[in-house]
Amino acid sequence: MFVNKIKFLEEEFTKKDLPVFKVGDTVRVVTKIFEQDKVRLSSFEGIVIAKKGSGIRSSFTVRKISYGEGVERVFPVYSPYIEKIEVLQSGSVKRAKLYYLRKRIGKEASQV
Repeated sequence: MFVNKIKFLEEEFTKKDLPVFKVGDTVRVVTKIFEQDKVRLSSFEGIVIAKKGSGIRSSFTVRKISYGEGVERVFPVYSPYIEKIEVLQSGSVKRAKLYYLRKRIGKEASQV
């Protein structure tokens, strides 16, 4: 009984227009940022290094190199602040988590 209520609520908040992406893909995530009375769109582009969770509680981690420094950001998949997710390039990897990219710099980190 209780599980059915949770599934009903999860179906209400899930987005249907999300692209299919996997670990190793290069994605651009466009998010809404609220500043006083304006809404601004900001994009974050990088490689998906991890996906975790299931259903409405799922999230993914995107990593990029910005000015020589590694930056990672975790996004909930069904967040209302995510405007859209674009898959720029598909990657082929044999791991579920690409945490080894944290140790790599330059070209060896971008070749997945």
